Amino acid sequence: MTGAEAATPGFGGAVVGGHLGFRFPRVCEGVLWRCRSGRRLPCGIRMRFRLTPVSGAGLVLFCLLLGAVQSYALQLNLTDSKGTCLFAKWEMNFTISYETTNRTVKTVTISEPPNVTYNGSSCGDDRNGTKIVVQFGSAISWKVNFTKEASYYFIDSILLSYNTSDSTTFPGAADKGSVPVNNSLQEVKFPLNNIYRCNSLLIFDTDSVVQRYWHIHLQAFVENGTVSKKEHVCEEDIPVTTVAPIIHTTVPSPTTTPTPAPTPTPTPKVGNYNVTNGNATCLLATMGLQLNITEEKVPFIFNINPATTDFTGKCLPQTAQLRLNSSQIKYLDFIFAVKSQNRFYLKEVNVSMYLANGSAFSVSNNNLSFWDAPLGSSYMCNKEQIVSVSRTFQINTFNLKVQPFNVTEGKYSTAEECAADSDLNFLIPVAVGVALGFLIIAVFISYMIGRRKSRTGYQSV
Repeated sequence: MTGAEAATPGFGGAVVGGHLGFRFPRVCEGVLWRCRSGRRLPCGIRMRFRLTPVSGAGLVLFCLLLGAVQSYALQLNLTDSKGTCLFAKWEMNFTISYETTNRTVKTVTISEPPNVTYNGSSCGDDRNGTKIVVQFGSAISWKVNFTKEASYYFIDSILLSYNTSDSTTFPGAADKGSVPVNNSLQEVKFPLNNIYRCNSLLIFDTDSVVQRYWHIHLQAFVENGTVSKKEHVCEEDIPVTTVAPIIHTTVPSPTTTPTPAPTPTPTPKVGNYNVTNGNATCLLATMGLQLNITEEKVPFIFNINPATTDFTGKCLPQTAQLRLNSSQIKYLDFIFAVKSQNRFYLKEVNVSMYLANGSAFSVSNNNLSFWDAPLGSSYMCNKEQIVSVSRTFQINTFNLKVQPFNVTEGKYSTAEECAADSDLNFLIPVAVGVALGFLIIAVFISYMIGRRKSRTGYQSV
């Protein structure tokens, strides 16, 4: 008989700009709270869900309101007659874009599945590979296959599928049914009798799904029933160190050197982007983009280089999407929508990228209102413009021109200019100058009249 134990450790979560930020909790020492449930699976595998301690009253709330949490940590411990044969603990979530019945694109992030099962997970042997199988209710099916060779093993495949028939998770989906997601994996070998550890965020990005994994502790093909204490650390967790060369010089007498002024960030280069629908261009965009991030009061400014940036997207009758990505930006989405008054506007911006310190940053806002113009025309703003997405993230645009709908022959239509570019702007300083001129004339006339009156009292008889 084979036993399996699946645990959901305690955790904490915080919402950051519409996306979820995750962290491991601090264990509340001396507290042995634990909520359990157990059941027997069809194959005879017994599965138990265990909650380890979290600080304060948060644990009690978790046990009572399991479906209300904002992050999800998974743990699977498969056993056989020798003891543990597979151990895995990790966190993950999925952001999925799908088309709705009203021809718009809706995005959902699945990070708090209500019903998790591990049916089909197995330890494997020399002939059959190990596999971890996870079902998130009827919405998500996720499977990882491991293959062993000589003194190491590797991930053979990650199979993900989502079911848009689940109306709770995918409300208003136009197409119903299971959608498979293909992942192109670069082979990574794990030494046997080592536990693989990777706390860094790992992201797999396809056209419609973004998969995120972090806080991974994994050992497949466990030997002698005991999880190893020897770690195999992923490259992303290894700090980069630079040894400065030792240079022997004569130390001069100390002098006072003025602190140089900070170097201003250069204006970003302007890129040309387009989206096609079949053989026809359906979206045009020309712009220089500068990303400004202030997280934990540390500013981070990043200019997008069009030469190293890829772009994709999709066009629907009521919405259009432009997605940019590069080695540092997992995705930057601009989503446009049509208003009832036959106008379009920038409705949503989603971003996921790496910061200078290697940490991940994600923000989403689907309640914007920028770049408003009539359908059949383009929107143009040559002056610098700021798109405020959240408290910690804004986009500065330069030489902007966009047309997400009704593109004819791959060319921009007549542009509607932003207020900053309007030719009427020169009237403001002119009006101020004219007003000042009239004021000066009025003061002069008043002065002359007052002076003339003062002379009348001294006329000769």
